[in-house]
Amino acid sequence: QVQLVESGGGLVQAGGSLRLSCSASGSFFSINVMGWYLQAPEKHRELVATITSGGTTNYADSSKGRFTISRDTAKNTVYLQMNSLKPEDTAVYYCAAAPFLSDVITPRGVRYWGKGTLVTVSS
Repeated sequence: QVQLVESGGGLVQAGGSLRLSCSASGSFFSINVMGWYLQAPEKHRELVATITSGGTTNYADSSKGRFTISRDTAKNTVYLQMNSLKPEDTAVYYCAAAPFLSDVITPRGVRYWGKGTLVTVSS
């Protein structure tokens, strides 16, 4: 089992920045990829970015150039640096973990979810 705990959400003005953290604990032998999803009100959960155990990153088009995913292996923590935030970025952001990249890129393939952290961007 893997437990994921997100932190760092909050209220920020448009154009501002936030850094989300996802602290992982438990047994990681089956986990090779972690990522971030967002879910806006009344919308489906959407992939934001992923990072593999080797450090390879991928981003959704909407987050390219503004968001950066990174990891600190020693701390078992994954980060999402979000810059130039827009009101449409307002959502609950979830940390996700899965064995393979092909799993984590769809919500149904995610093995473990955090409980989420709310990001609100005001205009």
